[in-house]
Amino acid sequence: MNICEILKGSKTIAVVGISSNPNRTSRMIADYLIAVGYNVVGVNPGKPKIDGIDVYAKLTDIPFDIDIVDVFRKPEDIPQIIPDVLAINPKILWLQLGIRNDDAVKPCIDKGITTIQDKCIKIEHNICF
Repeated sequence: MNICEILKGSKTIAVVGISSNPNRTSRMIADYLIAVGYNVVGVNPGKPKIDGIDVYAKLTDIPFDIDIVDVFRKPEDIPQIIPDVLAINPKILWLQLGIRNDDAVKPCIDKGITTIQDKCIKIEHNICF
């Protein structure tokens, strides 16, 4: 499945590391994804809601299925989120531009979760649409 098919076939995106600051990349991309029609939820401990976006402390707190887990965390932080990714079993694990950790994502790939690393979902969306 290519990236355009993934984006066209997905509806719900969890943004891990969403910021309450509208000038941070994670927040700008979350706002963009909402504007183009995706259902977006955030994952950030201690932030119950960010300007109308529901935010959960961790992925496993989200009470519905997630198509794409879009991660805005440092490469060295990726191993910490992998158990929750495996638990919720999204279709796609997406690590944003500049984020890559091949060792950490291997269990997701082994489980059959399509994994994209070091790509910006907004840039890819603009290419596809």
